[in-house]
Amino acid sequence: MAKDGNEKGSGKMGINTRLAHSGNNPHDYFGFVNPPVVHASTVLYRNAAAMAGRSQKYTYGTRGTPTTDALAQAIDALEGSAGTIVVPSGLAAVTIPLLAFVSAGDHLLIVDSVYHPTRNFADTILKRLGVEVEYYDPHIGAGIAALIKPNTKVVFTESPASNTFEVQDIPAIAKVAHTAGAIVMMDNTWATPLYFRPLDHGVDISIHAATKYPAGHSDVLLGTVSANESHWEQLYESFCTLGCCAGPDDVYQVLRGLRTMGVRLEHHQRSALAIASWLEGQKGVARVLHPALPSHPDHDLWKRDFCGSSGIFSIVLAGGGQKEQHAFLDALRIFGLGYSWGGYESLAVPVWLGDRVVAKGPYEGPLIRLQIGLEDVDDLKADILGGLAAATA
Repeated sequence: MAKDGNEKGSGKMGINTRLAHSGNNPHDYFGFVNPPVVHASTVLYRNAAAMAGRSQKYTYGTRGTPTTDALAQAIDALEGSAGTIVVPSGLAAVTIPLLAFVSAGDHLLIVDSVYHPTRNFADTILKRLGVEVEYYDPHIGAGIAALIKPNTKVVFTESPASNTFEVQDIPAIAKVAHTAGAIVMMDNTWATPLYFRPLDHGVDISIHAATKYPAGHSDVLLGTVSANESHWEQLYESFCTLGCCAGPDDVYQVLRGLRTMGVRLEHHQRSALAIASWLEGQKGVARVLHPALPSHPDHDLWKRDFCGSSGIFSIVLAGGGQKEQHAFLDALRIFGLGYSWGGYESLAVPVWLGDRVVAKGPYEGPLIRLQIGLEDVDDLKADILGGLAAATA
């Protein structure tokens, strides 16, 4: 990434300082604190020679603008990456790097506890394109060596896991994968680069649904994909070939959200831990699936690799089925019933594990995923008690 006056020595600065100042230098834009929102398709060249050689920084809107560069450079500063692409959604941040690095005849390993739309893409589009897809246990660690084949091209990780929050041994998986010449990708949306930096742990491609904590207000769709030096060029060229670029207004909204992500995430973390700890003692709750809790089976692994936790976790109800699950959800008044997370408001969704082939449980009852927003903890506890009472009635 290009360094500017605000970036010098940024590695020694605190995270909130970096979030406030990364990505653009106000003095590049006449001193305005925020970068311009550049709406661009056509970019004019000074002369025919420049046009023939494409010898200028910006050539067409799909290949980047000052707005997308500001966000990409800010993400690079957080991830420690060689480059970042900005795409229209979190799902696009999954599909584009997979399309960039797998081909017909390749073998792709995906953690079985992956975000469902990632699985759906692999089971439909990638299989139709001739990619061999195989799912593995999130706890496999170095044991993934037994699944590596001569044609294994990518190992896809997500830690903690979607909905069930198993923690993967990313360094061990990366070591085995690299020995076999495979690329390691990670969906790092849960922790963000504030609490886990994938490239520091052996990951080659870090994926983030910026819709979540970076945007922070449940009103923008965006994704980012960051690569290390050896994989950046191929990622970028594939991104340009696919033409899957994000709109400037959405990019600006995420850059704006990024400035406050540190303080928001700290609040999410504090409230979620308070509620998760409290839930462990509540009647009707069999288990709380939050890796930052000492009771979580992967807590030591989480503590080794992560430096914080976010605001989303799941609970397992003490018995019952869909009827009790729906009764819990329908009794909620503050928690909204809606997908996504990372916004200011609390959300709850039923968890379905019917698509899994390895990581199926067992669980004592139905699962419910909770996104803890920025509301007061006591109010959220009261709302949850109403849900538990309805589920046990």
